[in-house]
Amino acid sequence: MSERSRSFDELMSRVQACRLCPRMDDSLRVLSWANGSPDAPLMFVGEAPGRLGADRTAIPFHGDKSGDNFERLLELAGLRRSEVFVTNAVLCNPRDDAGNNAAPSRGEIERCALHLKSQIDLIQPKMVMTLGSVALLATQHIEAHSLTLSGSVRTSNAWYGRRLLPLYHPGARAMIHRSFANQTADYYFVGETYRRLNSKPRTQTKARGAQEDWSIVVDVIRKSQRPITNFQLHKIMYLVDLKSM
Repeated sequence: MSERSRSFDELMSRVQACRLCPRMDDSLRVLSWANGSPDAPLMFVGEAPGRLGADRTAIPFHGDKSGDNFERLLELAGLRRSEVFVTNAVLCNPRDDAGNNAAPSRGEIERCALHLKSQIDLIQPKMVMTLGSVALLATQHIEAHSLTLSGSVRTSNAWYGRRLLPLYHPGARAMIHRSFANQTADYYFVGETYRRLNSKPRTQTKARGAQEDWSIVVDVIRKSQRPITNFQLHKIMYLVDLKSM
């Protein structure tokens, strides 16, 4: 077992033993290997486990409508669930007196931010995507920023040594404010940003190789039986380039 895996097991044990929030004393602590690999380069942070979702399945964003939407959006962005680590700002399901899902309090968000920071420090993701305003608020307890969900959605921002991308929550209520079509475009942006971070810059050797390829084309054209002016050569090269594109 690697050192990071052992550290992740220790973090899970600390989370399971946590009893800082009395309202959620008997709730399931949703942090396990089902959240994803501790080597994942991408981290998604939701609000809290849902009563019909992660609080039942122990898998964040899985088993309810929010989970179905999230997994579909990942697929449309060309991302695999195995590439991402999924967690929540609050790791337990907050409920009201009637037993329904409730929003976590500011105190619960602040206390659980300690666990969120531990996850980020351990996993070291290149990008962190917050899903909704609560998750975005939680990141302020780790490193201050002035981002807002409505003003910063679908933007990539330097934060805590990595990129922070605010997104809307994939739940049905959030779709009223940010349609599935718009959220699809948001996840395309996530996928493209990730691919750009992973892309290797072109080296000078490759650039020279490209120039050599063009010089071969020029030589072939100039050695043709029909005489050609520089203007005609320029037009031909433009057409070749256009055809290539």
